[in-house]
Amino acid sequence: MPLGLLAAAMWFGRWVRPSGDDWCFLPVVRDGGLVAMLDKFYVHDNGRVANALLVWAYARFGVPGHQWFALVSGLVVLGVLWALVLAAVRRAGATVPPGVPLLVASMVTVLFLFASPNTYKTFYWPAASVSHTLAPVLAAAAVIPLLRARTRAAEVVSLVVVLLVGVFVGTLSEETTVAALVLLVGVLLLSRWIVPLPRRRHVRIWCLTGTAGAVIGSLVLATSPGSRNRRDGRDAGLASMLGPDSLRGAAKSFAHILEALLTSWPYLGAVAAGILLGALATRPGGGTTPPVKHLLLVGAGFLAFLVSGYLCTLAAYPVFGPGVVASTRLWNDFLFVYIGLLLGAGVLLGHHLRRRMHSAVVPAVAGTAVCGLVCLSLALSLAPLEDTMRVRARQWDRQDQWLRAGAAGGARELPYRPTSISKMTEPFGRGGQRTWPSGCVARYYHLERITHTRTFPWQ
Repeated sequence: MPLGLLAAAMWFGRWVRPSGDDWCFLPVVRDGGLVAMLDKFYVHDNGRVANALLVWAYARFGVPGHQWFALVSGLVVLGVLWALVLAAVRRAGATVPPGVPLLVASMVTVLFLFASPNTYKTFYWPAASVSHTLAPVLAAAAVIPLLRARTRAAEVVSLVVVLLVGVFVGTLSEETTVAALVLLVGVLLLSRWIVPLPRRRHVRIWCLTGTAGAVIGSLVLATSPGSRNRRDGRDAGLASMLGPDSLRGAAKSFAHILEALLTSWPYLGAVAAGILLGALATRPGGGTTPPVKHLLLVGAGFLAFLVSGYLCTLAAYPVFGPGVVASTRLWNDFLFVYIGLLLGAGVLLGHHLRRRMHSAVVPAVAGTAVCGLVCLSLALSLAPLEDTMRVRARQWDRQDQWLRAGAAGGARELPYRPTSISKMTEPFGRGGQRTWPSGCVARYYHLERITHTRTFPWQ
């Protein structure tokens, strides 16, 4: 069911059309390529060099790049999580029935992508996905070589990977970097109690290397002209971030976000998937996997989620203010930690239930039922979005053809009707008020300016 849901959602991606920031990215990539995109981000916008690289990777194909983005990003997320679960199971010395790791990975994928209050911005809008959806997944990918390393050469490879990923993520997303640093420091501090002695030294070096990479990437971003322009233009410097108003406002905003997450029942699907994994995992001798320091792990994980969530909210608060609560795409940087925490808690619960019941049948059936119910719920919420996307795509395509024909005929100014979706910014707001993408739309169509119209120009 989760794989079917993911496949359907990726198929719906063919209805995605540019909006918001895409209007400004497309003409830059078309006219100047990668160099122009790197210059735009590093020198002018925000300093996110890695973000510019990923935007160029899909924007260079124009509109088809937006349509294929859901398929490619969905497969990347699923592939990384599948490899991560497999590596974790093998490192634990456990075996599970075939298909269970894929089931767990696919459940986490659909929860992360589709349980969001705004699935369009989380999954379908490439500009937000590369910096707030893919970023934490790419950071998690650095753990795979660590889990699989069994020789000295493999350990060296894991250090190189985490260093490079740290630098990349540090120049991709400030919020994901914050969450990653919280987790790295947490593992480093708790390594004495949660990491076996033979692996402890390497894990500590790995955490320090990852921290160094993230710090290097963050310094590249923070010292860039684009980052300074962004902070100065929005009064979002360090002093503003650490001011009393920001500290209190971020705490209040995070409390609202936390309430929304804790009361969103579909995330129980992560617990259910964990129960399946914990109940069905066995050691070669036939016994269940040995218990670990449950309270320490769960308590440390929950604390890491709270700290990373608050710090991510604080980092975004000077720019978004109280609106950070409504900017749900920003939640993904620490939402990934939350889903991982629920999955881990489910694994421990499934292990405990199997030991008490001396059977995996009941927890396996219960976990499967909950996973199916969650997938059904997400499918029902995704269907109306697909209808909206399809209608908008047809309107967008018709207007696109009309504007291109007008520009080819020598027009310098043409009317434009907004085709809004999922609270995306359009060139004109309420009452026809001009917004910042309007100039980018004009450049995209080689016009001097566009004007607002309430009806589609071809009607």
